[in-house]
Amino acid sequence: VNPSVEGSTTFTVLSAGTMGDIFSGERGPDKGGCYVYGRSFNPTVRALSAQLAALEDTEAAYATASGMSAITCALLGVCSSGDHIVASNRVYGGTHALLQHFLPAKANITTTFVDITDVQAVKRAIRINTKVVYTEAMSNPTLKIAPLPELAAVAHGEGALLMVDNTFTPCIITPTHFGADVVVHSLTKFISGASDIIAGVVCGSQAFINSLMGLQDGSLMLTGPTMDPHIAAQLALRLPHLGLRMAEHSRRALAMAELLLRMGAQVTYPGLPSHPQHALLMQLSNKGWGLGGVLGIDVGSKEAAHDFMERLQNKHSFGLMAVSLGYFDTLMSASAHSTSSELDPIAMVAGGISTGYVRMSVGLTSSLEQRLVQLEEAVRFISSVGGQAPFRASKTLHGAEGPAYTQLLSWPSMGPDEDSDTLCEGTPEDTLHRDTFVLKVHSEGEQAEGVEKAVDTLFPEAAAKRRRVDGKGNEITYAATLRAPLLATPSALCNVGVSLT
Repeated sequence: VNPSVEGSTTFTVLSAGTMGDIFSGERGPDKGGCYVYGRSFNPTVRALSAQLAALEDTEAAYATASGMSAITCALLGVCSSGDHIVASNRVYGGTHALLQHFLPAKANITTTFVDITDVQAVKRAIRINTKVVYTEAMSNPTLKIAPLPELAAVAHGEGALLMVDNTFTPCIITPTHFGADVVVHSLTKFISGASDIIAGVVCGSQAFINSLMGLQDGSLMLTGPTMDPHIAAQLALRLPHLGLRMAEHSRRALAMAELLLRMGAQVTYPGLPSHPQHALLMQLSNKGWGLGGVLGIDVGSKEAAHDFMERLQNKHSFGLMAVSLGYFDTLMSASAHSTSSELDPIAMVAGGISTGYVRMSVGLTSSLEQRLVQLEEAVRFISSVGGQAPFRASKTLHGAEGPAYTQLLSWPSMGPDEDSDTLCEGTPEDTLHRDTFVLKVHSEGEQAEGVEKAVDTLFPEAAAKRRRVDGKGNEITYAATLRAPLLATPSALCNVGVSLT
């Protein structure tokens, strides 16, 4: 019932003349079922490509080793030296770098970036040598929706192709239904769904895909981003439940976006009726698959974004701080400092990416109700501290012998009243830069000596300069300047009564 894997890199023929027919184009996979070499066509990869062509309702497709290879080869299949591209100014950072830097330097292919939602701006940017209008159906990371029917009309009216990256919205949007000529994907994301495979695909007409595979000038054939057939077989097994996954990603993302909206947070999600492009998304979307599994929230600053994500990951196990999207667990990243960091400051502003913007690819784990409670708590915390948390909590690993402690996780905290029951007590930031601080131990004897050793282990810089205030060890003064990013008191010390002043 599962697809077989054809792992051979080369294929035999029964007649010597057949090989010449294959190289001349008279015979091939669709002309007699003839294969010659894995870089051109592989049966397993070709079967996956046919499934992906069906997904995007195109005549043909070719699966590649990565999303960026799919984008690069598709563009090189249309453009030659001296040609021009009009592209959205809200695209993935790697795509932006390809268009802004790599293609001009290496191939003399230039790009004009525009607000892709402004159709007249797109039209004004087109030149006599423009070959492609390039956009993402839903932009990364700000989730702008491309007006595909109008873009197709403008592009075709000027003799250009409309190329659409549909990575964020498989099943949800079918760009060819609105005039797109070529569709590309990073299969790494939602289509894979497990963040364990790097892959891409180019979908288009049979003639276009054939041109990319030409022996003399085909960009896919000659640059060689060949997909491993074992990867193709794995991806083929994930396509049947892609629709179910997209619907659930979307359901949860909408619920979280509605919560954030009720809380007054600066949330971005085109599935919300209040979003300015909601009507357009409803026009473009296929019914039954939801309106997208990614949302954005702007918490105001880089520091607040980091605190927000750390609290969600390290305190609540809500999700993971990681790039990419479409994983079964929630992935969070501050776009300006990660996947969009290739953009210069001007491009960052033009793309609407602020330093406090957090992109959230909503996962499928745990109950939605639990995730909503965790998200609400983290938003309220960030709102209450204004990006300046007074404490940091730390979870530590206690050594088997002696008072050795290793910090495992850390997050912004309101202090001992919040976190000391199960975790370590945080210390106010203003104590980190004192030349002298006093550790008061509210215990005596061996217990106090153990506390002293524990603190010496934690702060070896200060240990050589400590002095006792009395003979019982009830108070120890450390004369040192500590500039560690976190000063944490293990919970074992909290239990015997320790305060830092």
